[in-house]
Amino acid sequence: MKSKNIIQSVAVGCTAAVALAFAPAHAEDIRFGYAAPLTGPQSHYGEDMQNGLTLAIEEANKKGIKVGSSTAKFILVSKDDQADPRTGVQVAQQLVDEGVVGILGHFNSGTTIPASRVYHDAGLPQISMATSPEYTQQGYETTFRMMTSDTQQGAAVGKFIVEKLKGKKVALIDDRTAYGQGLADEVEKAVKAAGGQVVRREYTTDKANDFTSILTNIKGAAPDAIFYGGLDAQSGPMKRQLATLGIQAPLVSGEMTRSDTFIKLAGDAANGTFASLAGVPLTQMAAGKDFEAAYKARFKKDPGVYAPYAYDGAWNMITAIEKAGSSKPEKYLPVLAKLSRKGATSENIAYDEKGDLKEISVTVYEVKNGKWEMVETMVSQAAK
Repeated sequence: MKSKNIIQSVAVGCTAAVALAFAPAHAEDIRFGYAAPLTGPQSHYGEDMQNGLTLAIEEANKKGIKVGSSTAKFILVSKDDQADPRTGVQVAQQLVDEGVVGILGHFNSGTTIPASRVYHDAGLPQISMATSPEYTQQGYETTFRMMTSDTQQGAAVGKFIVEKLKGKKVALIDDRTAYGQGLADEVEKAVKAAGGQVVRREYTTDKANDFTSILTNIKGAAPDAIFYGGLDAQSGPMKRQLATLGIQAPLVSGEMTRSDTFIKLAGDAANGTFASLAGVPLTQMAAGKDFEAAYKARFKKDPGVYAPYAYDGAWNMITAIEKAGSSKPEKYLPVLAKLSRKGATSENIAYDEKGDLKEISVTVYEVKNGKWEMVETMVSQAAK
């Protein structure tokens, strides 16, 4: 009887061993941190970005990507930074403490820059939407972008104002945020380099809605064009007030004005406004049509400006982890830095030594008959 039990035990053990040998590899949870404004007046930006990330992560999980001997299960851990620098640092530390292996965010330059120091100290790679030049000029090997920087965008916009809009005399307004001020600074440099003159520079905040005083000052300087660095929540009312004051100079702004929210806030005054956007129109992106179809199927609405860039940012990090065969930051960070891949937004996604995108693409749009229409796209390679 005893020998029979031993034989049975050996048989069961062998069966279990065979089952384990042929069983699928266990899943490895790989957690990415995400932070952006998910409440408040900028929440539509944060939601758009989050949707792009979500789409990429869900696609990756369906593919059953292997990381080493395990099947990866990618998870997005989201935090609301309220577009506030202090809150941004707090949620950055929370994400580090929760054991994420990489950061896809933040959205605003003003939150990204202070948070990036937390991630750098923790050794976490970060791919952000932030466009302020300072973000990747800190000397951190952990900082990467999803979009063209303000240095690159501002140079294109300033040249467009002087050469295409014939704006020899230009007035500038910015909201004093890292994004608004940084973009306006770059536009000012480019306007002067193209032979234009800055006749007035005024300042506001990202909470203001009455610009009568500063616009009256600008009216006295008789500019040919006015550039605003800031959000659609301010540029919309600003455009209405420009019309009320009888100022005919066109308003030019950055990508955060290139939104349906701006058109709603500006009303009939929106027509004739120009806005630059890092990148190319969705219809001209490498896989823009496929992305748009997948986005609509998943979220039942059209993608916003930032969703495809967030999507590519997530896939950049996922691809680096897959190629490295590890989700350990120190293992996949060097692979991410040298990454070269075709994405939804471009066929040539790659980073320079600072983490900026090598391919520079900027598109200028104009509101015509209440809709944004493309005016001009400029694509080039960053100077080495």
